[in-house]
Amino acid sequence: MSSDALARARSAHTDRRWATAFAAFREAERTGPLHPRDLDQMAECAHLLHRMDEYFAARELAYQRHLDSGDHAAAALSSFWIAAQHLHDGDVAHGTGWLQRFEHLASQGGDDRIAGYLLLARSFPAAGSGDLDAAARLAAAAARAARGSADADLAALALHQAGIVRLAAGLVQEGGALLDEAMVVVTADRVSSMVTGIVYCGVIAGCWEIYDIGRAHEWTDAMAGWCATQPEMAGFVGECRVRRAELLELVGEWDAADALLVGLDDDVDRTSAALAASVRGDLARLQGRWGDADAAYATAARGGWEPQPGLALLRLARGSTQAAAAMVRRALAETSTVARRVPLLAAAVEVLLAVRDESGARSLAEELAALAERQDSDLVRAAAAQAQGRLALSAGRPEEAGAPLARALATWLRVAAPYEEARSRALLAAAWHALGDVESAERERDTARQIFTSLGALPDLEALDRRAREVLSAREVEVLRLVATGATNRAIAERLVLSERTVDRHVSNILTKLDVSSRAAATARAAARQLL
Repeated sequence: MSSDALARARSAHTDRRWATAFAAFREAERTGPLHPRDLDQMAECAHLLHRMDEYFAARELAYQRHLDSGDHAAAALSSFWIAAQHLHDGDVAHGTGWLQRFEHLASQGGDDRIAGYLLLARSFPAAGSGDLDAAARLAAAAARAARGSADADLAALALHQAGIVRLAAGLVQEGGALLDEAMVVVTADRVSSMVTGIVYCGVIAGCWEIYDIGRAHEWTDAMAGWCATQPEMAGFVGECRVRRAELLELVGEWDAADALLVGLDDDVDRTSAALAASVRGDLARLQGRWGDADAAYATAARGGWEPQPGLALLRLARGSTQAAAAMVRRALAETSTVARRVPLLAAAVEVLLAVRDESGARSLAEELAALAERQDSDLVRAAAAQAQGRLALSAGRPEEAGAPLARALATWLRVAAPYEEARSRALLAAAWHALGDVESAERERDTARQIFTSLGALPDLEALDRRAREVLSAREVEVLRLVATGATNRAIAERLVLSERTVDRHVSNILTKLDVSSRAAATARAAARQLL
């Protein structure tokens, strides 16, 4: 082999110049067989470049050469990494096969380090089968073994796995603490770059599982800084890239989020590609690009990702309310995980109210409120409060809507989520207008309109303007209150210093907007809406 190429490869690997190192390792391998430990480093470079076919090729070659040299412990670790990546990618058949090879080699004896990786490996199928308690126990035991063997990679991976499993079991505090502990190991800079990337991405995804957006922002920024020190690295890939795009969507950077997801279906695991398609569908739906949204949701479904509640909300926006209701009811019956259930519940309240299923909507809003307390998440509490305000408005009790909507708005402002902020403001405008505070309602409506316009949220903007045309203006409320006293149009005109023709037009508009045919009925409807 070329000693010059190998020296360059090893030096570049040490300097974290991954593309340079990978090219030099490949050049050295062409002139003569690499040592298996060099192949391990070549595999790490391929992983950090997200060249997964070459990653597997290098790992499998390292595995065979470790075996040929009689280093069964190193061969076992190669088989562990191959199995773990296949399982992460959803390739259960190959992953299980390589796990069996790892188990066979590890059972032949070795140090505490190999025993720790064996415990960690056994946690994967336990988690996959739904035995979360067993998976957590195995991962925790692997973490203890890591401390005994001083293997920082194993410690970070085991704590990460234990945290993810605990979150999946609904143990938010315990899971979050374990993920934080994993990050302490990572940020001490004793962990390999490949494992650092894996844990960063896993922790960011875990933050989304519990709707801890503050933590998600923190670790996303930290990972971005880490990536910036290694310009030859692929950076955010797979699910990690999708989660970063979701953060951009939340803070209103929709074009940047969409751009980040373009091409994600190339050389990426199927689950991440399908999730990316679903998020792109959401972005298209929010902007009124119905055809693009439909196509993206179909792609997500083909990839195995249930595109709900986005697809149901698309049907609702396009007027297919019964179809939307059938979708959310079915999805809720099939979904048990908290992370997927929270957005479903929030959307289902809106959808069921549209089909006048108030009892069903109320039940789901109560479940969402209970989840909010269990998750201890401000974001989920804001969603629950918004649902509560929406319910009160639908039931004709605007006086009960203001407080929960104000709580929701305060959270959206704090986390800088402009779209949800605008939705809360639009609901507050409806509540305050129903209570007769027309000036405050118009202020909130104007602010919501500005936000929707800046985001390009055309469907929400059109709906807001449509509702505005249906509500009474401040002058119309003033006229209505005089109508309720029994005053004639001429008397109203004199009182307000208007022409009688102008008053006639206001009264006609009032009857149309209130959907009544007489002044008496208008008075009764106004009383019901607390406009008098």
